[in-house]
Amino acid sequence: MSVRSHARPRRVALLLVTAALLLFPALVPPLAWSAGAPASAGRTTADANPGQPTISRGDTGDAVRRLQRALRRTPDPSLAVDGVFGAQTEQAVLAFQSGAGLPSDGVVGPRTWAALPDGGPMPTLAQGARGDVVQQLQRILANGAPGQWRVGPGPVDGVFGAHTAASVKAFQGWGGVAVDGVVGDQTWAVSLHAASATLETAVGLQFVLE
Repeated sequence: MSVRSHARPRRVALLLVTAALLLFPALVPPLAWSAGAPASAGRTTADANPGQPTISRGDTGDAVRRLQRALRRTPDPSLAVDGVFGAQTEQAVLAFQSGAGLPSDGVVGPRTWAALPDGGPMPTLAQGARGDVVQQLQRILANGAPGQWRVGPGPVDGVFGAHTAASVKAFQGWGGVAVDGVVGDQTWAVSLHAASATLETAVGLQFVLE
């Protein structure tokens, strides 16, 4: 049989699948809840955390928060982002180092930083914010509101207004974090209970700030 005769059934099958997806888009699972969102803001792993200090148990501050965000994205969504390098963070570092083939000493130096995902923060969002990240946040809030936190964000228009603030507060109450209507580290870290997804991974890590 010729190559052409082999190729014809494949082309027909491809056309049928394409037509089905166009006619029945509901069969395609929604992306909003996917844990497989883009992984970073365009930086490779090697330069995801440049210029970070060596830190270990007992340290506190922004570098520790960056470490904790990076570890959460390995993923380890159980780790809190509180800026305190305590026992839980040390255990997460040891587990990561072991899995990455690094010396398991609990100390986060250049080699460990280089192996970690980008630990940069997501933008802090509050009433008055605008843009693509707000629009994607609104999509997630709208998707989960009916069966979860009950309060939707209003129009999905990329404008963080009063309705979006009310939905964020409802989401925060549902997620067990401080209810203030501001989307910061603690709110971004709330688990959506779906394939280890958190709010930040569902919205998309392409919005991580440098």
